[in-house]
Amino acid sequence: MSNTSDKYSLLKERLYSTIFGHDTPEGKLFDMVLIYTILISVVVVVLDSVSYLSGQYSVYFRALEWTLTIFFTIEYGLRIYCSPNRWRYIFSYYGIVDLLAIIPSYLSLFVSGVSYLLIIRLLRVLRIFRVLKLVRYLSEMNVLARSLLSSRRKILIFFTAVLVLATIFGSLMFMIEGPENGFTSIPKSIYWTIVTITTVGYGDITPQTVFGQIIAALVMLTGYSIIAVPTGIFTAQMSQEIMRQRQSSVCQNCERSGHEEDAKYCKHCGVDLPQEELP
Repeated sequence: MSNTSDKYSLLKERLYSTIFGHDTPEGKLFDMVLIYTILISVVVVVLDSVSYLSGQYSVYFRALEWTLTIFFTIEYGLRIYCSPNRWRYIFSYYGIVDLLAIIPSYLSLFVSGVSYLLIIRLLRVLRIFRVLKLVRYLSEMNVLARSLLSSRRKILIFFTAVLVLATIFGSLMFMIEGPENGFTSIPKSIYWTIVTITTVGYGDITPQTVFGQIIAALVMLTGYSIIAVPTGIFTAQMSQEIMRQRQSSVCQNCERSGHEEDAKYCKHCGVDLPQEELP
């Protein structure tokens, strides 16, 4: 009994070292094979959406897709099996993405068209950051994520104000132009206003009256005036995040900050800076 439990323990450790390990030869090989497999599965999904190729090779696409899905399902099960903290892995970012990468294939048995959601497997390629020792770039991603999170209220207020303006302009265009000129309802007029404000300009609906064209000109000018506001909000917040990150790297010798994130030595006195351990 003891020998059997020891064998299972050794098996779990070996699986964990291979599947989750990024420094061992087996772990590196497994990660590279996994990444190439993910890329192949994404290419299959993309090619299957082309009607000409799908008509000729649909059988091969389906066979390859299900082969890869079974492989990813087994891999997901092994990750849960050998993980020291299973629930932590299941609810982690990679755990959720790993699950979402296999669900569409099984849902496609009941709902047509869902299989194209397999494109989400591309998110799993983010593991290449760890495989190629590019973990430092993850901190740059964290700066972007924190900047978006910090500026979410300002951006939400901005978009709410734009929506209010779009509703007002849309209602005016509905009153001025009317259904005979394509503005068949207030929602349709709001759609035209949003398309115009964002400078997309599909041209499917155009004002025909003089007053309508005046309102359209005001909408265009409003669009040019406010189109860069979200970018400015995000840029300002990102600058604050970068400065905050630099301020956190304080030299223990001269107590001065302002160093680059990847700096190893103080630019003022040359003493080693405290290095943050990479995950």
